[in-house]
Amino acid sequence: MRHITISDVRVVDLRFPTSREHVGSDAVNKDPDYSAAYCILETDAGIEGHGLTFTLGRGTELCVSALQYLAQFVKGRTLESLTSDLNAMYLQLTGDTQFRWLGPEKGVIHLACGALVNAVWDLYAKAEGKPVWQLLADMTPEQIVSAIDFRYIADALSPEEALAILRKGKAGQAERLAILEAKGYQAYTTSAGWFGFSDEKIRRLCREGIADGWTHFKLKVGGVASDDLRRGRIVREEIGWQNRMMVDANQKWGVEEAIERTRQLAELQPWWMEEPTSPDDILGHARIRREVVPTRIATGEHCHNSIMFKQLFQAGSIDVCQIDSCRVAGVNENLAIILMAAKFGIPVCPHAGGVGLCEYVQHLSTFDFLSVSCTMENRVIEYVDHLHEHFRYPVKIERGHYRVPHDPGYSIEILPESLKRFEFPDGETWREQEHEVRFVQA
Repeated sequence: MRHITISDVRVVDLRFPTSREHVGSDAVNKDPDYSAAYCILETDAGIEGHGLTFTLGRGTELCVSALQYLAQFVKGRTLESLTSDLNAMYLQLTGDTQFRWLGPEKGVIHLACGALVNAVWDLYAKAEGKPVWQLLADMTPEQIVSAIDFRYIADALSPEEALAILRKGKAGQAERLAILEAKGYQAYTTSAGWFGFSDEKIRRLCREGIADGWTHFKLKVGGVASDDLRRGRIVREEIGWQNRMMVDANQKWGVEEAIERTRQLAELQPWWMEEPTSPDDILGHARIRREVVPTRIATGEHCHNSIMFKQLFQAGSIDVCQIDSCRVAGVNENLAIILMAAKFGIPVCPHAGGVGLCEYVQHLSTFDFLSVSCTMENRVIEYVDHLHEHFRYPVKIERGHYRVPHDPGYSIEILPESLKRFEFPDGETWREQEHEVRFVQA
């Protein structure tokens, strides 16, 4: 690795006005503007590390402020000083003795950590000339384990157990990569089933999805029960029973209502029910899972940290583990979660409904297949067809499958012109909107 010093850290409040067309809408988040606290690690070597944490508009400025504070821990440091002990880097960012009181390891602070940790990994991979998935796959089991904080999860997964999983995963890695290059990784689309879409639009988008080769579709639920069922029947009419359908309540219900509503939707034969209740209710999810068999239960995109995932696994609360690339503190913590999921036999199907999340998670799922679970059975990656045009290395989808990314880094670099146009509140898009509002008011 060349001698590279991080000379400065630039932080951007980035917001896209997706609420105008109900993109991203669900039963709880009805007017989301896909947004991000975005950071750029500038260096003296002419390469940059990019990272973001996903948000929904208002409040992004809080993540930006936290990210600006955390940036002091990497500014002026060499890349080697960070990557020579990746767990130490992680612990320093998540463990500031005063700042972490605002968490710890959850909320705004942890989201900001996710952006910065991911930016370091992006810079690391670029310096090595590899995509992040390859950087991880080429690491020794010992290197991967040394990047993980086992303090609070060792009762569920010890370093020795993680080493055993990773050592086993080295066998056949080249053959699995050849399969992935040839076939791609199965995706599912959420873009046909947003909560704010009309019945006609859902029907049209399902038909278009089938024509484009999609076989897995997700519908947002959590409204009036009869409306959910009617919309679900439309999806089934269009995609048939040979294809898979998932439903997502986005935490709308209490436990008992979640059980009742999931049973009402059973006629649709959903492959899973996603986020039926509060993401913090581990025992609630366990009860729901017991009482809605055979519908599987999925959650994880709003889990604060690896400790919550540990408890979900231990309590038998979920059938599907939905990691998020930047809700937890970036690559390091997701490595821990992926390894725990492998031990407990729970498939990892990442959440990717948001700006940049598809670009991120393709690397995590590729690493999981190559080095940890070593299977794609019952595994899919979420996909939404929004905002990819703003990325230098956008995700590639063919016939409902992710294609393996080969550009160095974490695929998360946003084009300079997009950063300029959508920076909040002074970007051109937001100045135009402010002008429109003033014109209407006048």
